[in-house]
Amino acid sequence: MSILAVIPARGGSKGIPRKNLVILRNAPLISHTIRCAKRVPEITRIFVSTDDEEIAAVARSEGAEVPALRPLDIAQDQTPMIAVLQHALEVFGGSSPGIEAIVLLQPTSPLRHPHSVSQGISVFREKSAASVVSVVRVPHSHTPGSLLSLLPDQKVVDAFPSSSHATRRQDKPGFYARNGPAVLVLSPGTICNGVLYPENTRGFEMSKIQSHDIDEFEDIAVADALWPLVFPQ
Repeated sequence: MSILAVIPARGGSKGIPRKNLVILRNAPLISHTIRCAKRVPEITRIFVSTDDEEIAAVARSEGAEVPALRPLDIAQDQTPMIAVLQHALEVFGGSSPGIEAIVLLQPTSPLRHPHSVSQGISVFREKSAASVVSVVRVPHSHTPGSLLSLLPDQKVVDAFPSSSHATRRQDKPGFYARNGPAVLVLSPGTICNGVLYPENTRGFEMSKIQSHDIDEFEDIAVADALWPLVFPQ
């Protein structure tokens, strides 16, 4: 049984033009995710899904497979990720029978460590999950009991009056959010059914640093500064 990594990398982007080719640590952004996937022993093939010839060339130079460019009708701003994954299954379904799982790795999570990808795959196998998603703990100051609404007259009121209003951080309940996600492991059947997060979805926690997402230009500088904390020399 094989595990296929799918790295989606359109040529277009809004916040940062040509984001997947922006340089971080002397390499295009997409290169870091390909290199991460190559260091995950469970992954057998790496597929970059792109509509862009330049991104395809970088991907191939890093050792990823780009058998063909992604069709333009599924390379739009509004294209759902499930359509990209279904296309990946169509591309590799015939040449890779017995796909155990698809691992979605988005290039916007360059601080993702290979061990975290392996952890997601381990949860997928151990729990017989349909889907496994990486999550990050929500800062305690952003949990429901800490959130406020600011009214037009500048009065503040509890945004969630029924939530716990513990004041000490250690007393507040834990909440988690998808971190991109940086890692999403899915069974082929789940993808064929057209869903990313079915009922039998499990999660695993990643650190705040590894969860750093590239969305705006300043995120590149932050990633550069945080890099040694994840990948010490």
